[in-house]
Amino acid sequence: MSPFITFEGVEGCGKTTQMEMLKEHLEWKGCQVVATREPGGTELGEKVRNILLNIDVHPLAPWSELLLYSVCRAQLVNEVIKPALKDKKIVLCDRFSDSTIVYQGYARGLNLEAIAHLNKWITEGIMPSITFIMDCPPEIGLRRALDRINTRKEGNKEDRFERENVEFHKKIRDGYLRLAKESTDRIKVINGDREISVIHKDICGIVEKQLDGLWARGNRQTSTNP
Repeated sequence: MSPFITFEGVEGCGKTTQMEMLKEHLEWKGCQVVATREPGGTELGEKVRNILLNIDVHPLAPWSELLLYSVCRAQLVNEVIKPALKDKKIVLCDRFSDSTIVYQGYARGLNLEAIAHLNKWITEGIMPSITFIMDCPPEIGLRRALDRINTRKEGNKEDRFERENVEFHKKIRDGYLRLAKESTDRIKVINGDREISVIHKDICGIVEKQLDGLWARGNRQTSTNP
């Protein structure tokens, strides 16, 4: 299986920027890379994204919110992620199943066991090789996010989560850090309150170390085959 790398964090943490920079770096090194996002990444997913993130859409019940994210994820796995991994491409994704555990589980208060079972079915068991949590205080992330929203062209209103109170976003951060403690091999917490170039260097170092290990194992397996 090719590397599947996800980026997570509070609103405005810088994950999208870092994912785009990693994609450019890996392509510069000659890797084939597919970058996608949640919610979205497919024609269906982008339509549902407009419902999930638009402040003008009628308030969603927490279970409705969860199921809409699940629709997006199931389509993304089937249409984008699974085929790319099968083709030996590196897949980068801006949010994945950890977001559901944190946002709908820890922050919205939905049953964590139910979310885990749902995630298992809709992802077909696919899990990230590495997950980067871009960690920063919610107050800093929200300020960045709202600044970004205010500079967008008129008509783009993807700001429903940014309008939640700061206590909601503190639950998000605490949830991510809790997940990191439970999955230390997979999840890497990155201090997102630093210079972008410094963060990028740290991420590239972690990814290249894992890639070197995967390629070394692949070469050993190939050399032992008759």
